[in-house]
Amino acid sequence: MSVQNLKFSANDERKQTSIKRLKFCVNGEWIESKTGKYMPVMNPSTGQQIAEAPCCTLEEVNAAVDAAAAAYPAWRDTPIPERIQLMFRFKQLLDRNLDELTTLLATEMGKCLAEARGDVLKAIEVVECSCSTHYLMQGDTCMNVAAGYDTVSYREPLGVFAGIVPFNFPAMIPMGWMIPFAIVTGNTFVLKAASMVPQTSMRMLELLIEAGMPKGVVNLVTCSRVEADSLLVNPHIKGISFVGSTAVGMHIYKTACGAGKRVQALTEAKNHALVMEDCVLERSVKGVINSTYGCAGQRCMALPVVCVQESIADEFVTLLKKYAAELKIGPAYLPESQLGPLVSLSQKEWVEKCIARGVEEGAELVLDGRGVRVPGYENGYYVGPTIFDHVKPGHFVGNEEIFGPVTSVKRIKDFEEGLAIMNASRFANGSCIYTSSGRHAREFARRSDAGMVGVNVGIPVPFSIFPFSGHKQSFFGDLHAMGKDGVAFYTETKSVTSVWFTEEDSRKAVSTWDGTLTRK
Repeated sequence: MSVQNLKFSANDERKQTSIKRLKFCVNGEWIESKTGKYMPVMNPSTGQQIAEAPCCTLEEVNAAVDAAAAAYPAWRDTPIPERIQLMFRFKQLLDRNLDELTTLLATEMGKCLAEARGDVLKAIEVVECSCSTHYLMQGDTCMNVAAGYDTVSYREPLGVFAGIVPFNFPAMIPMGWMIPFAIVTGNTFVLKAASMVPQTSMRMLELLIEAGMPKGVVNLVTCSRVEADSLLVNPHIKGISFVGSTAVGMHIYKTACGAGKRVQALTEAKNHALVMEDCVLERSVKGVINSTYGCAGQRCMALPVVCVQESIADEFVTLLKKYAAELKIGPAYLPESQLGPLVSLSQKEWVEKCIARGVEEGAELVLDGRGVRVPGYENGYYVGPTIFDHVKPGHFVGNEEIFGPVTSVKRIKDFEEGLAIMNASRFANGSCIYTSSGRHAREFARRSDAGMVGVNVGIPVPFSIFPFSGHKQSFFGDLHAMGKDGVAFYTETKSVTSVWFTEEDSRKAVSTWDGTLTRK
Protein backbone atom coordinates (compact mmCIF):
# COMPACT_ATOMS: atom_id res chain seq x y z
CA MET A 1 0.00 0.00 0.00
CA SER A 2 1.27 3.44 -0.90
CA VAL A 3 2.41 5.22 2.26
CA GLN A 4 1.25 8.67 1.09
CA ASN A 5 -1.73 7.21 -0.78
CA LEU A 6 -0.45 8.76 -4.00
CA LYS A 7 -1.89 6.06 -6.24
CA PHE A 8 -3.61 8.06 -8.92
CA SER A 9 -6.35 7.47 -11.45
CA ALA A 10 -7.65 9.51 -14.36
CA ASN A 11 -10.81 10.42 -12.44
CA ASP A 12 -9.04 11.77 -9.35
CA GLU A 13 -8.92 15.33 -10.69
CA ARG A 14 -12.69 15.52 -11.06
CA LYS A 15 -13.42 13.79 -7.73
CA GLN A 16 -10.99 15.62 -5.46
CA THR A 17 -12.60 18.06 -3.05
CA SER A 18 -9.85 18.49 -0.42
CA ILE A 19 -6.22 19.57 -0.67
CA LYS A 20 -3.82 16.72 0.01
CA ARG A 21 -1.03 17.46 2.51
CA LEU A 22 2.17 15.75 1.37
CA LYS A 23 4.99 14.32 3.47
CA PHE A 24 8.74 13.92 3.07
CA CYS A 25 10.72 10.68 3.13
CA VAL A 26 13.64 9.78 5.40
CA ASN A 27 14.90 6.24 5.98
CA GLY A 28 12.09 4.79 3.91
CA GLU A 29 9.42 6.39 6.08
CA TRP A 30 7.00 9.11 5.01
CA ILE A 31 6.93 11.76 7.72
CA GLU A 32 4.69 14.76 8.29
CA SER A 33 6.81 17.88 8.52
CA LYS A 34 6.93 20.09 11.60
CA THR A 35 7.05 23.14 9.36
CA GLY A 36 4.45 25.86 9.48
CA LYS A 37 4.92 26.64 5.80
CA TYR A 38 3.46 24.67 2.89
CA MET A 39 3.86 25.30 -0.84
CA PRO A 40 0.87 24.90 -3.19
CA VAL A 41 0.74 22.12 -5.78
CA MET A 42 -1.64 23.18 -8.55
CA ASN A 43 -3.48 21.56 -11.42
CA PRO A 44 -2.43 23.98 -14.18
CA SER A 45 -5.18 22.73 -16.48
CA THR A 46 -7.84 24.07 -14.10
CA GLY A 47 -5.97 26.56 -11.93
CA GLN A 48 -7.09 24.69 -8.81
CA GLN A 49 -4.87 23.64 -5.93
CA ILE A 50 -4.67 19.86 -5.50
CA ALA A 51 -2.01 19.41 -2.81
CA GLU A 52 0.49 21.21 -0.61
CA ALA A 53 4.15 20.30 -0.18
CA PRO A 54 6.00 20.98 3.05
CA CYS A 55 8.77 23.53 3.20
CA CYS A 56 10.89 21.17 5.26
CA THR A 57 12.88 22.69 8.10
CA LEU A 58 16.66 22.79 8.09
CA GLU A 59 16.64 20.06 10.74
CA GLU A 60 14.51 17.84 8.50
CA VAL A 61 16.79 18.39 5.51
CA ASN A 62 19.80 17.57 7.66
CA ALA A 63 18.02 14.43 8.90
CA ALA A 64 17.64 13.28 5.30
CA VAL A 65 21.37 13.79 4.71
CA ASP A 66 22.24 12.00 7.96
CA ALA A 67 20.07 9.04 6.97
CA ALA A 68 21.82 8.81 3.60
CA ALA A 69 25.22 9.01 5.29
CA ALA A 70 24.29 6.26 7.74
CA ALA A 71 23.01 4.00 4.95
CA TYR A 72 26.08 4.51 2.75
CA PRO A 73 28.59 1.99 4.22
CA ALA A 74 26.24 -0.99 3.94
CA TRP A 75 24.99 0.05 0.51
CA ARG A 76 28.55 0.62 -0.76
CA ASP A 77 29.46 -2.90 0.37
CA THR A 78 26.40 -4.46 -1.27
CA PRO A 79 27.64 -6.42 -4.33
CA ILE A 80 26.89 -4.56 -7.55
CA PRO A 81 24.77 -7.43 -9.00
CA GLU A 82 22.40 -7.00 -6.03
CA ARG A 83 22.21 -3.25 -6.59
CA ILE A 84 21.42 -3.91 -10.25
CA GLN A 85 18.70 -6.41 -9.34
CA LEU A 86 16.99 -3.59 -7.43
CA MET A 87 16.89 -1.60 -10.67
CA PHE A 88 15.40 -4.57 -12.57
CA ARG A 89 12.59 -4.81 -10.00
CA PHE A 90 12.10 -1.04 -10.07
CA LYS A 91 11.85 -1.09 -13.86
CA GLN A 92 9.13 -3.75 -13.70
CA LEU A 93 7.11 -1.65 -11.25
CA LEU A 94 7.49 1.46 -13.41
CA ASP A 95 6.23 -0.49 -16.43
CA ARG A 96 3.29 -1.82 -14.43
CA ASN A 97 2.33 1.66 -13.21
CA LEU A 98 3.07 3.57 -16.41
CA ASP A 99 -0.50 4.76 -17.04
CA GLU A 100 -0.96 5.93 -13.46
CA LEU A 101 2.35 7.82 -13.46
CA THR A 102 1.52 9.39 -16.82
CA THR A 103 -1.82 10.76 -15.59
CA LEU A 104 -0.34 11.98 -12.32
CA LEU A 105 2.46 13.81 -14.12
CA ALA A 106 0.10 15.35 -16.68
CA THR A 107 -2.21 16.55 -13.92
CA GLU A 108 0.35 18.26 -11.71
CA MET A 109 2.70 19.57 -14.42
CA GLY A 110 0.44 20.25 -17.42
CA LYS A 111 2.11 18.13 -20.11
CA CYS A 112 -0.24 16.47 -22.55
CA LEU A 113 -0.64 12.73 -22.03
CA ALA A 114 1.73 11.68 -24.82
CA GLU A 115 4.41 14.05 -23.51
CA ALA A 116 3.89 12.97 -19.90
CA ARG A 117 4.15 9.34 -20.97
CA GLY A 118 7.38 10.17 -22.79
CA ASP A 119 8.74 11.77 -19.60
CA VAL A 120 8.13 8.56 -17.64
CA LEU A 121 9.42 6.36 -20.47
CA LYS A 122 12.66 8.36 -20.61
CA ALA A 123 13.13 7.70 -16.90
CA ILE A 124 12.53 3.99 -17.51
CA GLU A 125 15.07 4.09 -20.35
CA VAL A 126 17.80 5.34 -17.98
CA VAL A 127 16.81 2.77 -15.34
CA GLU A 128 17.33 0.13 -18.03
CA CYS A 129 20.74 1.58 -18.91
CA SER A 130 21.74 1.61 -15.24
CA CYS A 131 21.30 -2.17 -15.22
CA SER A 132 24.49 -2.39 -17.31
CA THR A 133 26.50 -0.20 -14.95
CA HIS A 134 28.80 -3.05 -13.94
CA TYR A 135 30.34 -2.82 -17.43
CA LEU A 136 30.92 0.92 -17.08
CA MET A 137 32.43 0.49 -13.60
CA GLN A 138 35.11 -1.86 -14.85
CA GLY A 139 38.61 -0.54 -14.29
CA ASP A 140 41.90 -1.14 -16.13
CA THR A 141 44.81 -3.47 -15.47
CA CYS A 142 48.38 -3.75 -16.57
CA MET A 143 50.75 -6.58 -15.59
CA ASN A 144 54.47 -6.09 -15.19
CA VAL A 145 54.50 -2.29 -15.24
CA ALA A 146 57.93 -2.92 -13.75
CA ALA A 147 59.57 -6.27 -13.10
CA GLY A 148 57.09 -8.13 -10.87
CA TYR A 149 54.78 -5.17 -10.36
CA ASP A 150 51.13 -5.11 -11.46
CA THR A 151 48.67 -2.18 -11.39
CA VAL A 152 44.88 -2.35 -11.40
CA SER A 153 42.36 0.49 -11.21
CA TYR A 154 38.83 0.41 -9.75
CA ARG A 155 35.85 2.74 -9.88
CA GLU A 156 34.36 3.25 -6.42
CA PRO A 157 31.42 5.25 -5.02
CA LEU A 158 32.04 8.46 -3.10
CA GLY A 159 29.22 8.69 -0.54
CA VAL A 160 26.11 10.89 -0.39
CA PHE A 161 24.94 12.87 -3.43
CA ALA A 162 22.15 15.45 -3.60
CA GLY A 163 19.87 16.28 -6.51
CA ILE A 164 18.10 19.61 -6.97
CA VAL A 165 15.56 19.35 -9.78
CA PRO A 166 13.21 21.61 -11.80
CA PHE A 167 9.50 21.33 -12.50
CA ASN A 168 9.56 20.48 -16.19
CA PHE A 169 10.55 16.78 -16.12
CA PRO A 170 9.32 15.38 -12.79
CA ALA A 171 10.08 11.77 -13.78
CA MET A 172 13.02 11.81 -16.20
CA ILE A 173 15.38 14.17 -14.37
CA PRO A 174 15.32 12.89 -10.77
CA MET A 175 14.37 9.27 -11.41
CA GLY A 176 16.33 8.95 -14.66
CA TRP A 177 19.32 11.24 -14.96
CA MET A 178 20.24 11.20 -11.27
CA ILE A 179 19.10 8.42 -8.96
CA PRO A 180 19.63 5.22 -11.02
CA PHE A 181 23.32 5.80 -11.81
CA ALA A 182 23.96 7.28 -8.36
CA ILE A 183 22.68 4.32 -6.37
CA VAL A 184 23.71 1.50 -8.71
CA THR A 185 27.30 2.72 -8.42
CA GLY A 186 26.97 2.42 -4.63
CA ASN A 187 26.17 5.94 -3.45
CA THR A 188 23.20 7.14 -1.44
CA PHE A 189 21.02 10.09 -2.36
CA VAL A 190 18.99 13.05 -1.10
CA LEU A 191 16.48 14.45 -3.59
CA LYS A 192 15.20 18.00 -3.26
CA ALA A 193 12.04 17.52 -5.34
CA ALA A 194 10.47 20.42 -7.24
CA SER A 195 7.84 21.86 -4.92
CA MET A 196 5.39 22.64 -7.77
CA VAL A 197 5.37 19.03 -9.04
CA PRO A 198 6.53 16.73 -6.22
CA GLN A 199 3.97 13.95 -6.45
CA THR A 200 5.45 12.19 -9.49
CA SER A 201 8.86 11.81 -7.80
CA MET A 202 7.18 10.80 -4.55
CA ARG A 203 5.14 8.09 -6.24
CA MET A 204 8.19 6.78 -8.08
CA LEU A 205 10.14 6.70 -4.81
CA GLU A 206 7.30 4.67 -3.29
CA LEU A 207 7.78 2.17 -6.11
CA LEU A 208 11.54 2.11 -5.53
CA ILE A 209 10.90 1.32 -1.86
CA GLU A 210 8.42 -1.37 -2.93
CA ALA A 211 11.16 -2.83 -5.15
CA GLY A 212 13.22 -3.48 -2.02
CA MET A 213 15.47 -0.45 -1.66
CA PRO A 214 17.10 -0.44 1.80
CA LYS A 215 16.21 2.34 4.20
CA GLY A 216 18.11 5.57 3.76
CA VAL A 217 19.53 4.85 0.30
CA VAL A 218 17.24 7.49 -1.27
CA ASN A 219 15.58 10.24 0.77
CA LEU A 220 13.26 13.01 -0.45
CA VAL A 221 12.50 16.51 0.83
CA THR A 222 10.69 19.57 -0.45
CA CYS A 223 11.93 22.92 0.79
CA SER A 224 12.79 26.48 -0.13
CA ARG A 225 16.06 27.68 -1.63
CA VAL A 226 17.29 28.60 1.87
CA GLU A 227 17.19 25.00 3.11
CA ALA A 228 18.41 23.66 -0.25
CA ASP A 229 21.51 25.85 0.05
CA SER A 230 22.51 23.84 3.12
CA LEU A 231 23.09 20.84 0.85
CA LEU A 232 25.82 22.75 -0.98
CA VAL A 233 28.02 22.93 2.12
CA ASN A 234 26.93 19.91 4.18
CA PRO A 235 30.10 17.90 4.88
CA HIS A 236 28.35 14.57 4.20
CA ILE A 237 27.45 15.59 0.64
CA LYS A 238 30.11 14.64 -1.92
CA GLY A 239 28.43 15.98 -5.03
CA ILE A 240 25.47 17.96 -6.36
CA SER A 241 23.48 17.29 -9.52
CA PHE A 242 21.34 20.27 -10.55
CA VAL A 243 18.99 21.19 -13.38
CA GLY A 244 17.52 24.69 -13.58
CA SER A 245 18.29 28.30 -14.42
CA THR A 246 21.75 29.55 -15.33
CA ALA A 247 21.85 32.05 -12.46
CA VAL A 248 21.06 29.39 -9.86
CA GLY A 249 23.35 26.89 -11.58
CA MET A 250 26.28 29.30 -11.37
CA HIS A 251 25.54 29.89 -7.68
CA ILE A 252 25.44 26.16 -6.98
CA TYR A 253 28.58 25.52 -9.01
CA LYS A 254 30.59 28.22 -7.25
CA THR A 255 29.32 27.41 -3.75
CA ALA A 256 29.52 23.62 -3.88
CA CYS A 257 32.86 23.54 -5.73
CA GLY A 258 34.18 25.99 -3.18
CA ALA A 259 33.18 23.49 -0.50
CA GLY A 260 35.13 20.75 -2.30
CA LYS A 261 32.18 18.97 -3.93
CA ARG A 262 31.57 17.66 -7.41
CA VAL A 263 28.94 19.53 -9.42
CA GLN A 264 27.07 18.92 -12.64
CA ALA A 265 24.75 21.85 -13.32
CA LEU A 266 22.53 21.65 -16.40
CA THR A 267 21.11 25.10 -17.05
CA GLU A 268 19.25 27.28 -19.56
CA ALA A 269 19.15 27.03 -23.34
CA LYS A 270 18.11 28.93 -26.43
CA ASN A 271 18.34 26.23 -29.07
CA HIS A 272 18.39 27.24 -32.73
CA ALA A 273 17.47 25.46 -35.94
CA LEU A 274 19.03 26.26 -39.29
CA VAL A 275 16.54 25.69 -42.13
CA MET A 276 18.19 25.61 -45.55
CA GLU A 277 16.45 26.14 -48.89
CA ASP A 278 17.19 22.53 -49.91
CA CYS A 279 15.30 21.05 -46.93
CA VAL A 280 12.14 18.96 -47.22
CA LEU A 281 10.05 21.96 -46.26
CA GLU A 282 6.78 20.57 -44.93
CA ARG A 283 8.48 17.86 -42.90
CA SER A 284 10.91 20.43 -41.52
CA VAL A 285 8.06 22.73 -40.46
CA LYS A 286 6.30 19.87 -38.69
CA GLY A 287 9.56 19.02 -36.94
CA VAL A 288 9.82 22.59 -35.68
CA ILE A 289 6.18 22.48 -34.52
CA ASN A 290 6.80 19.36 -32.45
CA SER A 291 10.08 20.65 -31.07
CA THR A 292 8.85 24.14 -30.19
CA TYR A 293 5.36 23.53 -28.83
CA GLY A 294 5.81 20.14 -27.19
CA CYS A 295 5.56 20.44 -23.40
CA ALA A 296 4.30 24.00 -24.11
CA GLY A 297 7.92 24.96 -24.77
CA GLN A 298 8.91 24.19 -21.17
CA ARG A 299 12.01 22.11 -21.85
CA CYS A 300 15.66 22.93 -22.32
CA MET A 301 15.65 21.02 -25.61
CA ALA A 302 12.81 23.08 -27.07
CA LEU A 303 13.44 24.78 -30.41
CA PRO A 304 12.37 28.41 -29.92
CA VAL A 305 14.54 30.03 -32.63
CA VAL A 306 14.60 29.16 -36.33
CA CYS A 307 17.13 30.66 -38.73
CA VAL A 308 15.48 30.35 -42.15
CA GLN A 309 17.11 31.00 -45.50
CA GLU A 310 15.47 34.06 -47.08
CA SER A 311 14.53 32.26 -50.30
CA ILE A 312 12.02 30.03 -48.45
CA ALA A 313 11.26 32.19 -45.40
CA ASP A 314 7.82 33.42 -46.53
CA GLU A 315 6.62 29.92 -47.33
CA PHE A 316 8.13 28.55 -44.12
CA VAL A 317 6.38 31.13 -41.92
CA THR A 318 3.06 30.57 -43.71
CA LEU A 319 3.22 26.82 -43.06
CA LEU A 320 4.44 27.29 -39.51
CA LYS A 321 1.49 29.55 -38.71
CA LYS A 322 -0.94 27.15 -40.38
CA TYR A 323 0.16 24.08 -38.42
CA ALA A 324 0.63 25.94 -35.14
CA ALA A 325 -2.89 27.39 -35.32
CA GLU A 326 -4.29 23.89 -35.82
CA LEU A 327 -2.95 22.59 -32.49
CA LYS A 328 -5.78 21.73 -30.11
CA ILE A 329 -5.27 23.50 -26.78
CA GLY A 330 -6.77 21.81 -23.76
CA PRO A 331 -6.35 20.11 -20.38
CA ALA A 332 -3.22 17.99 -20.20
CA TYR A 333 -4.96 14.76 -19.23
CA LEU A 334 -7.52 14.71 -22.09
CA PRO A 335 -6.31 12.51 -24.98
CA GLU A 336 -7.35 14.99 -27.66
CA SER A 337 -5.24 17.86 -26.24
CA GLN A 338 -2.10 18.70 -28.24
CA LEU A 339 -0.94 21.77 -26.31
CA GLY A 340 -1.44 21.88 -22.56
CA PRO A 341 -1.10 24.71 -20.04
CA LEU A 342 2.02 26.25 -18.58
CA VAL A 343 2.97 25.00 -15.14
CA SER A 344 1.84 28.00 -13.09
CA LEU A 345 0.11 31.36 -13.21
CA SER A 346 3.43 33.14 -12.73
CA GLN A 347 4.92 31.26 -15.69
CA LYS A 348 1.91 32.21 -17.82
CA GLU A 349 2.31 35.87 -16.85
CA TRP A 350 6.05 35.72 -17.60
CA VAL A 351 5.51 34.29 -21.10
CA GLU A 352 2.86 36.89 -21.89
CA LYS A 353 5.23 39.61 -20.68
CA CYS A 354 7.94 38.27 -23.00
CA ILE A 355 5.50 38.35 -25.94
CA ALA A 356 4.66 41.96 -25.16
CA ARG A 357 8.36 42.78 -25.05
CA GLY A 358 8.87 41.20 -28.46
CA VAL A 359 6.16 43.46 -29.89
CA GLU A 360 7.71 46.52 -28.24
CA GLU A 361 11.13 45.69 -29.68
CA GLY A 362 9.74 45.59 -33.20
CA ALA A 363 9.57 41.89 -34.06
CA GLU A 364 6.60 41.04 -36.29
CA LEU A 365 3.93 39.14 -34.34
CA VAL A 366 2.57 36.63 -36.84
CA LEU A 367 0.55 34.54 -34.35
CA ASP A 368 -0.45 35.75 -30.88
CA GLY A 369 -1.10 33.11 -28.20
CA ARG A 370 -2.18 35.51 -25.48
CA GLY A 371 -5.74 35.56 -24.24
CA VAL A 372 -6.48 31.90 -24.91
CA ARG A 373 -9.59 30.59 -23.17
CA VAL A 374 -10.43 26.88 -23.03
CA PRO A 375 -14.18 26.31 -22.47
CA GLY A 376 -14.76 24.77 -19.07
CA TYR A 377 -11.15 25.44 -18.04
CA GLU A 378 -11.10 29.23 -18.06
CA ASN A 379 -8.83 29.40 -15.00
CA GLY A 380 -6.14 27.21 -16.52
CA TYR A 381 -2.71 28.62 -17.37
CA TYR A 382 -2.95 28.53 -21.17
CA VAL A 383 -0.87 30.39 -23.74
CA GLY A 384 -1.36 29.47 -27.38
CA PRO A 385 1.30 29.06 -30.05
CA THR A 386 3.06 32.35 -30.72
CA ILE A 387 5.23 33.22 -33.73
CA PHE A 388 7.53 36.21 -34.25
CA ASP A 389 9.04 36.90 -37.66
CA HIS A 390 11.91 39.23 -38.60
CA VAL A 391 13.54 38.80 -35.20
CA LYS A 392 16.79 40.79 -35.12
CA PRO A 393 20.04 40.53 -33.13
CA GLY A 394 19.46 42.02 -29.70
CA HIS A 395 15.76 41.15 -29.52
CA PHE A 396 14.99 39.59 -26.15
CA VAL A 397 12.63 36.98 -27.61
CA GLY A 398 15.38 35.70 -29.88
CA ASN A 399 18.17 35.68 -27.30
CA GLU A 400 16.81 34.67 -23.89
CA GLU A 401 15.07 31.54 -22.63
CA ILE A 402 11.32 32.14 -22.37
CA PHE A 403 10.17 28.59 -21.52
CA GLY A 404 6.88 28.90 -23.36
CA PRO A 405 5.28 28.15 -26.76
CA VAL A 406 7.00 31.02 -28.58
CA THR A 407 8.88 30.75 -31.90
CA SER A 408 11.28 33.41 -33.16
CA VAL A 409 12.15 33.39 -36.87
CA LYS A 410 15.47 34.94 -37.92
CA ARG A 411 15.88 35.35 -41.68
CA ILE A 412 19.38 34.62 -43.00
CA LYS A 413 21.08 34.76 -46.39
CA ASP A 414 23.11 31.58 -46.28
CA PHE A 415 24.63 28.77 -44.21
CA GLU A 416 27.52 30.84 -42.87
CA GLU A 417 25.32 33.66 -41.61
CA GLY A 418 22.95 31.22 -39.94
CA LEU A 419 25.73 29.31 -38.21
CA ALA A 420 27.35 32.54 -37.03
CA ILE A 421 24.05 33.72 -35.48
CA MET A 422 23.58 30.40 -33.71
CA ASN A 423 27.12 30.26 -32.35
CA ALA A 424 26.86 33.85 -31.08
CA SER A 425 24.42 32.68 -28.38
CA ARG A 426 25.77 32.40 -24.84
CA PHE A 427 23.90 29.11 -24.59
CA ALA A 428 24.87 25.94 -26.44
CA ASN A 429 22.61 23.12 -25.36
CA GLY A 430 21.16 21.81 -28.63
CA SER A 431 21.07 22.82 -32.28
CA CYS A 432 19.80 21.29 -35.50
CA ILE A 433 19.88 21.75 -39.24
CA TYR A 434 17.22 20.88 -41.81
CA THR A 435 18.89 20.21 -45.15
CA SER A 436 19.39 17.69 -47.95
CA SER A 437 23.05 18.62 -48.30
CA GLY A 438 25.54 16.20 -46.84
CA ARG A 439 28.24 18.85 -46.94
CA HIS A 440 26.19 21.36 -44.97
CA ALA A 441 25.11 18.66 -42.51
CA ARG A 442 28.71 17.63 -41.88
CA GLU A 443 29.96 21.21 -41.55
CA PHE A 444 27.12 22.03 -39.19
CA ALA A 445 27.79 19.03 -36.94
CA ARG A 446 31.49 19.85 -36.86
CA ARG A 447 31.24 23.60 -36.29
CA SER A 448 28.13 24.04 -34.16
CA ASP A 449 28.93 25.11 -30.59
CA ALA A 450 26.04 23.05 -29.20
CA GLY A 451 26.73 19.89 -27.25
CA MET A 452 23.82 18.02 -28.86
CA VAL A 453 23.35 18.38 -32.61
CA GLY A 454 20.53 17.16 -34.84
CA VAL A 455 20.59 16.65 -38.59
CA ASN A 456 16.92 16.81 -39.66
CA VAL A 457 16.18 15.99 -36.00
CA GLY A 458 14.53 18.79 -34.04
CA ILE A 459 15.13 17.42 -30.52
CA PRO A 460 18.58 15.80 -30.58
CA VAL A 461 18.40 14.27 -27.11
CA PRO A 462 20.67 11.23 -27.22
CA PHE A 463 19.81 7.73 -26.07
CA SER A 464 20.80 7.29 -22.43
CA ILE A 465 24.07 5.47 -23.15
CA PHE A 466 25.32 8.87 -24.37
CA PRO A 467 25.72 11.99 -22.19
CA PHE A 468 23.31 14.92 -22.17
CA SER A 469 26.09 17.28 -23.14
CA GLY A 470 25.22 20.97 -23.08
CA HIS A 471 28.00 23.55 -23.57
CA LYS A 472 28.73 27.21 -22.72
CA GLN A 473 26.26 28.64 -20.20
CA SER A 474 23.98 25.64 -20.64
CA PHE A 475 26.24 23.55 -18.39
CA PHE A 476 28.70 23.98 -15.53
CA GLY A 477 30.99 21.11 -14.64
CA ASP A 478 33.02 18.59 -16.57
CA LEU A 479 30.96 15.38 -16.37
CA HIS A 480 27.48 15.42 -17.88
CA ALA A 481 24.34 13.46 -16.99
CA MET A 482 23.79 9.95 -18.38
CA GLY A 483 26.12 7.64 -20.28
CA LYS A 484 29.74 7.12 -19.32
CA ASP A 485 29.86 10.65 -17.94
CA GLY A 486 27.04 9.81 -15.54
CA VAL A 487 28.90 6.82 -14.12
CA ALA A 488 32.16 8.76 -13.91
CA PHE A 489 30.44 11.61 -12.03
CA TYR A 490 29.19 9.27 -9.32
CA THR A 491 32.46 7.35 -8.93
CA GLU A 492 36.16 7.97 -8.41
CA THR A 493 39.18 5.97 -9.52
CA LYS A 494 41.49 4.03 -7.23
CA SER A 495 44.73 2.55 -8.58
CA VAL A 496 46.41 -0.33 -6.73
CA THR A 497 49.98 -1.46 -7.45
CA SER A 498 51.26 -4.74 -6.00
CA VAL A 499 54.32 -6.98 -6.02
CA TRP A 500 54.72 -10.52 -4.64
CA PHE A 501 57.97 -12.15 -3.60
CA THR A 502 59.33 -15.06 -1.54
CA GLU A 503 61.67 -14.99 1.44
CA GLU A 504 64.45 -16.12 -0.86
CA ASP A 505 63.78 -13.10 -3.10
CA SER A 506 64.00 -10.79 -0.12
CA ARG A 507 67.31 -12.24 0.94
CA LYS A 508 68.78 -11.76 -2.51
CA ALA A 509 67.77 -8.13 -2.89
CA VAL A 510 65.71 -5.45 -1.25
CA SER A 511 63.15 -4.16 -3.75
CA THR A 512 61.57 -0.73 -3.43
CA TRP A 513 59.02 1.05 -5.58
CA ASP A 514 60.19 4.55 -6.38
CA GLY A 515 57.26 5.66 -8.58
CA THR A 516 59.32 5.76 -11.77
CA LEU A 517 58.59 2.25 -13.07
CA THR A 518 62.06 1.05 -12.04
CA ARG A 519 63.08 -1.62 -9.61
CA LYS A 520 66.12 -1.11 -7.40
